Amino acid sequence: MHASSLSVGQQLIQEIRNTTLLEWVGAITGAACVYLAARQSIWNWLVAIVSVLAYSIVFYKNQLYGDAVLQMYFLSTCVYGWYFWLKKTEKDEKPITSLTNQGLALTALATVALALVLGFILDKFTPTNVPYIDGFCTAVSFVAQLLMTRKVLQNWALWVFVDACYVPLYIYKRLYLTALLYVILFVIAYKGYIDWNKQYKKTVIPMSKGLHLEKKEQN
Repeated sequence: MHASSLSVGQQLIQEIRNTTLLEWVGAITGAACVYLAARQSIWNWLVAIVSVLAYSIVFYKNQLYGDAVLQMYFLSTCVYGWYFWLKKTEKDEKPITSLTNQGLALTALATVALALVLGFILDKFTPTNVPYIDGFCTAVSFVAQLLMTRKVLQNWALWVFVDACYVPLYIYKRLYLTALLYVILFVIAYKGYIDWNKQYKKTVIPMSKGLHLEKKEQN
């Protein structure tokens, strides 16, 4: 049992050693851009662009076509984010918002619908052997990124979920370094949700209570 575990560990180390330079670039810059974003450094967008371009090639070569296309979407959000942060002032700072029950239901339906459409397209028009899994992860990531640009709290919950889904997918595709990166991103996303939720409770909830009391006094 111990010898078997050791050989598996050695095999994993060997696989990581065989990781391509492009995947190393994508993984290192991917982790760096998330760290810089947490520090609210504008340079996170430039680093993210490098990561996105590297991973678009890595995913395409490994027949993860949904993820490859997703990188182009991320590229556009990086350019927008960089522009928005350059123009942003404290006055423009938008508060964190949270989805209503109706918003949650619509988000879930939209995600499932998008996942089915992407899975069907990947199944019919590409040689990938994981069409619906790739399509599902791509759909969840697309929606999570969209919610993040709007500063919606639940974006982090989606990232936690999809990062957990990506880990076994990348292990299956023998992208071990990327799988390890997504374990780290899972932890960061979980912490992101905790931090944003605290901030939401500190600002939005007291604000809504104040508006409620103001209306009560007017009545």
